Amino acid sequence: MILKRLYNDNLAHASYLIGCPECGEAIVIDPNRDIELYVEAAAKEKLKISAVTETHIHADYLSGSRELAQRTGAKLYLSGEGPKDWQYAFEGERIKEGDSIAIGRIRFDVLHTPGHTPEHISFLITDEAASPEPQALFSGDFLFVGDVGRPDLLEVAAGEENSAIPAAEDLFRSLQRIKGLPEHILVWPAHGAGSACGKSLGGVPVSSIGYEKQTNWALRHENEAAFVDEVLTGQPEPPKYFAEMKRENRDGPAILGGQRNPPRQTHASGALIIDVRDSDSYIAAHLPNVLHVPLGGSFIKWSGSLVPYRTDLLLIAETEERAQLATWQLGLIGLDQVIGWCGPDVLDSKAAASHEQIFARDIPSRPEAQIVDVRGKDEWEEGHIPGSVNIPLSQLDSRASELPKDKPLLVHCGGGTRSSIALSILENKGFSQLVNVEDGYAGYEASREA
Repeated sequence: MILKRLYNDNLAHASYLIGCPECGEAIVIDPNRDIELYVEAAAKEKLKISAVTETHIHADYLSGSRELAQRTGAKLYLSGEGPKDWQYAFEGERIKEGDSIAIGRIRFDVLHTPGHTPEHISFLITDEAASPEPQALFSGDFLFVGDVGRPDLLEVAAGEENSAIPAAEDLFRSLQRIKGLPEHILVWPAHGAGSACGKSLGGVPVSSIGYEKQTNWALRHENEAAFVDEVLTGQPEPPKYFAEMKRENRDGPAILGGQRNPPRQTHASGALIIDVRDSDSYIAAHLPNVLHVPLGGSFIKWSGSLVPYRTDLLLIAETEERAQLATWQLGLIGLDQVIGWCGPDVLDSKAAASHEQIFARDIPSRPEAQIVDVRGKDEWEEGHIPGSVNIPLSQLDSRASELPKDKPLLVHCGGGTRSSIALSILENKGFSQLVNVEDGYAGYEASREA
């Protein structure tokens, strides 16, 4: 058996290529939209992708299952479990508890594991050429290393009222069932540390049923009510684009048709302009009233939360390579309308705007200003600068009217990235006295200790 774990750091997402060298075929589980990754991985192992499947209707990225199956001629398998409202609406063979998929002598038994989502399935794999005993569980977003998939997304992200508690109860029962599997079985989850599909995911790529029973807080619970209370407490706020992904992945993700490379343009007009350069470059000089989202580890999260769907987009990037990378990452969450890009030369010195920057240690010298903390509510409650107002970045667009326009705003986050995004949002709202606190709350804490 050949097993390839294909990991996307920006999504904290793991997908899998499992192949049978004897028969020359492979299955892909939970592919994202970067389908060339799977095609190339299969070709390298001299395998033909004959089956594509996924564990559930994903919320954090646009699925590549439909397009990969079309590209390779593979058979597409989709969960047939769950209620009518959360059934797949596009073609593919429906599989349920008790069904199995065979790739040569490798058998994938379908287990219905509801909780994270009602239609969620997991795959118990047996390599019959090696042993009649099952070897591994591909657990999707049901069971993670050190954590479990959050059961509240249908309610908080997709608007399914009063669904979180019943889902948490389903999750508890699914976990109780899985505890009966042999302890040697490996657990290969669909996400790692950094994913918003749970609250405390581990960074180790693989675990086992036995190890998770010893160390995973969720598997140690024996009381359903206590489990429900704990699993629904402290979940991170889901990015706004999760609702869009749930609908598109249920109804049928658009076929992208390969990597798109937007053309370079000489004028920034005719679209929503997103400045993807680093924050220092944006603050030093930028076109007025653009949206700034720096290309980095949080680019997908904040783009999905702040960029409207089905809108033409124009990027400002340092290089063509960076523009292409940003376009590719936007495509992973279905923001496909990038019509072009401009280089820094589009910044006419007469038209360019800039923002003042200070360090946190300089805040006391600006007593006339309002301090604005755009970190999350939980971060603010753990510690904050006296006199600051907390408006999380994800809420800033709708709550900007709570801030004064007649005094300077000293905007900060944890270390500088979210605050620069916030400056662009506030500039678009008509605020003109904007100051970035470059080192954020971390700088404030350091200045107190000095």
